[in-house]
Amino acid sequence: MTRALLSMLVAVAALWAVFLRFERGRLSSREIPLIAVLAALAALGRLPFAAVPGLQPATFVVAASGFVFGPAAGFLVGAVAALVSNIFLGHGPWTVWQMVAWGACGLTAGALGVSAPRVGRGALALFTAAWGFLFGWIMNFWYWYSFVHPLSLRSWLAVNAASFPFDAVHAAGNAAFALLLGNGLIGALRYAQKRLALARLGC
Repeated sequence: MTRALLSMLVAVAALWAVFLRFERGRLSSREIPLIAVLAALAALGRLPFAAVPGLQPATFVVAASGFVFGPAAGFLVGAVAALVSNIFLGHGPWTVWQMVAWGACGLTAGALGVSAPRVGRGALALFTAAWGFLFGWIMNFWYWYSFVHPLSLRSWLAVNAASFPFDAVHAAGNAAFALLLGNGLIGALRYAQKRLALARLGC
């Protein structure tokens, strides 16, 4: 078995395990359409910026979704956004790792929302900027493990050095989107969250 195939199988297994875990969780039938809409928004946000490597609002939308709706919703928005957007941008073995990376972004944003729900857009900007680099490192690990020979610290550092400009653009773009649009999107999502809560109560 090649390393590329092995890495893809590991990513698929991880995604499958998390999806099964959340399938048995507390997502309601009313939340699923909203998650689909947010995933579509994140996916479509990649398309206008496709010509500028690294610059796209998907990470910001995924993080905001997780921050408001929790880890499960954040993971699902991130994973589905990667899957849907690559219908237009091109599928390949990288798709499952993008699903893992954006899913992890939404998951950790959900944990941030649970532990510190009142943080401002500055903290969200720092969080999404950090995920600009974390996303890049996850994708770099997939590429390095799957295709680089030999596997060594030197080759790992070389892969990360080559991707640094793109990761920096991703991080800076995330921070800019969070600073410019963070309050508006978070407010809109919290309004939707309140409407969902009222719908559950039959109001």
